[in-house]
Amino acid sequence: MSEKLSGKRILLGVTGGIAAYKIPNLVRLLKKEGALVRVILSPSASWFVAPKALSVVSENPVWEHFFDPHTQTWNNHVEAALWADVILVAPCTASTLSKLVQGYSDNLLVTTLMCSRCPVLIAPAMDLDMFKQESVQQNLHILASRGMRIIEPETGALASGLHGKGRMPEPETLFNEVYKTCVYRSVFAGKKVLVTAGPTHEYIDTVRYIGNASSGKMGYALASAFQGMGADVELLSGPVALENPEGINTTRVVSASEMFEAFVGLMPKADVIVCAAAVSDYMPLEKRQHKLKKTSAALTLELRKTPDLLKYAGEHRRKEQYLAGFALESENEMQHATEKLHAKKADLIVLNSLNDKGAGFGTDTNKVSLISHNNILHTGLLSKSEIAWEIGLYIAREKGLI
Repeated sequence: MSEKLSGKRILLGVTGGIAAYKIPNLVRLLKKEGALVRVILSPSASWFVAPKALSVVSENPVWEHFFDPHTQTWNNHVEAALWADVILVAPCTASTLSKLVQGYSDNLLVTTLMCSRCPVLIAPAMDLDMFKQESVQQNLHILASRGMRIIEPETGALASGLHGKGRMPEPETLFNEVYKTCVYRSVFAGKKVLVTAGPTHEYIDTVRYIGNASSGKMGYALASAFQGMGADVELLSGPVALENPEGINTTRVVSASEMFEAFVGLMPKADVIVCAAAVSDYMPLEKRQHKLKKTSAALTLELRKTPDLLKYAGEHRRKEQYLAGFALESENEMQHATEKLHAKKADLIVLNSLNDKGAGFGTDTNKVSLISHNNILHTGLLSKSEIAWEIGLYIAREKGLI
């Protein structure tokens, strides 16, 4: 059997977290499958893993400093960055996350990352309370918006003796993430993908609106996943608190009508259409020109239906266009999702259940069922980034691209 990663150039960045002791095993897995591996350590990483051990298993010198103190030679960070097909930072500490966001290049690893052009995977690992800090979460979202792929930490026993989320995934999981990135990075090359994301706001007056709790995280993760698989991505987004993903053309709208108008213009150019936006089903019949004053009387609103993007796409798409939509259900989930698949003339419905803890609006995780005309695939509870890749690969298989 041929080696899965034969000739692929993998650059591992290791920072000063206790999970660094697992990295030699990851190097062995990568080397076993034919990868060429180089390792760069942050200044504190050698507290937790021996550079000599990494040098032996990688069959390459391990870089720690801009200048080698023994040979007095310069370790060329630009050459290292351009050499790599994929860069994985594992474990990635909160300190390194912050430096990457701020561009504070005070060590060889961060400076190398700032010169990278290839896909970059980040595996944050730290204690549960550190991981939950707002600053850490913001940094992760910023890096994701810049095109870096975040590998969610696992829940389990931590070095502190506590139990919770923050544990670096095992080497086998990290290997699979590197493998997916290497092997599938061109699967949608030459294809245009249109993704809708986020909620819409239907204004009642100048300050109040009808909306929902969609954060846009799933749609933005899908856009990044398709980009990571080589697609030319158009992201059509409702009002969300997320940064525009780097390298992805993003159109921002507010209302369902604005999204529909933009969608109609963008849809004809797409090879794949993924309707992940949680578009409001109804909008006020009339928007009041001034803020409504609160009175003791009840307020009655007259509503009308908003344009149905998925239905429009099903009725107007070309035969070769692939159409996927989402369904968020709370009862008789499979029945309603299957009915939607046929009624909207879609190729795929991604089913979310409100009964699944950790899935749906606002979370960083999701659990879905992928329902097409010939197959059903159920995922476990995964990060939305991982779910996005599962959806992308499912569509690639349906289209015969892999």
